[in-house]
Amino acid sequence: MLTEGYLTQPMFMAHAGWRSLHGVLTLNFEGLTQSRGELSTGAYGEGYVDRRHPHAYVHELLAGVEDSIRGTHLSLYAGRGFAPFGSDDPMVRPFEKYPVNHHLAQILERVLVVSAARIGPVIGEFGVFNGDEPLSPGSPPKYSRFGDSWSSRLTVLPARYVELSASVARVKSPELPDGHGLDQNKSDVYARYDHRTNDSRVYGLAEWAHTNEHASGVSTSLGSFLGEAAVCKRDVMAGARIEGADRPEEERLDDPFRTPRPASDLSNLGVSRWTTLTLALSAPRFLAKSFSARPFVEVARIHAGPGDPPGLFDAELRYGTSWMWMYSVGVRLKVGMIHDRMGRYGAAVVPEPGTRAHPNESHNMPGMASMPGMSMPNHSTNAACTL
Repeated sequence: MLTEGYLTQPMFMAHAGWRSLHGVLTLNFEGLTQSRGELSTGAYGEGYVDRRHPHAYVHELLAGVEDSIRGTHLSLYAGRGFAPFGSDDPMVRPFEKYPVNHHLAQILERVLVVSAARIGPVIGEFGVFNGDEPLSPGSPPKYSRFGDSWSSRLTVLPARYVELSASVARVKSPELPDGHGLDQNKSDVYARYDHRTNDSRVYGLAEWAHTNEHASGVSTSLGSFLGEAAVCKRDVMAGARIEGADRPEEERLDDPFRTPRPASDLSNLGVSRWTTLTLALSAPRFLAKSFSARPFVEVARIHAGPGDPPGLFDAELRYGTSWMWMYSVGVRLKVGMIHDRMGRYGAAVVPEPGTRAHPNESHNMPGMASMPGMSMPNHSTNAACTL
């Protein structure tokens, strides 16, 4: 049994806007507070295993221009951030622990150019970026690789509070910065429901994600399904998540939570399948002007079993059991406001009916022209049921 305590997900977020010009900034300081990674059985990626890796110091830094032309809202953003693929960053969803499928369902911290167009209930996005993942929180991207990867996402808003989305991506050699590693063909489909009022919230997400890692003579198929839901009333939030996700198993270093980075070769030791049921409960927040503190507890029941192909990995040998528990207790601290959504920019920001704010004020950017008949939530710092 392992017991740890740390400051996780320390972030600074800011936005700026002047007429049709806008900027987004998110700084992440996990490289300073948890360089060993956050204990999270089943998580993997960027050289970490059974721990969630610290994200890059520059999580988002983008500038963009957007405007409305004949009923079509258009935008073009460039900088470092999220490629238009998959679902929102788990950090802004109603759970503290990231799901295992984080690297299957999101593509983040890339240097990218992303365009978006919104016509009525339909949103289309296309982005080009560098395929290589960060080697460490402070490592720069390979600018010479910009444009070797791309992704596209189509979103449809068929009814109030409902969002349907499908994505595809082609990512070149994310594990080896110099290229010649495993390439990824990725796809993702999700349905999202999010109904908020000033004192309540009902949220749900169902997602399927698939990644095929391939190179000459090597191919691994990784799949994931995820369902999560949360209900909040009178500032008490309860949620549940069920997830099944494949994880490629790699040779580990002397530190059992780390794998070679970059990878020593293109093969792996097989695939494991992680099935996790998580229950979460958050108490009402303590408020003092723009500061809030929300206590929470999460309990997860985890099963690690053989995937396809099972390879050499055996949960009984690695952990002594294939069934595990994880308990997480903490306080979510916040000063000011955080992003409502992460991973969407400009015209791709999904409007929420029933409020009077402008279309992109999930990013809280002043001076933005609104689309006729469309609006965004205007959740104040002290509104109930916010994270």
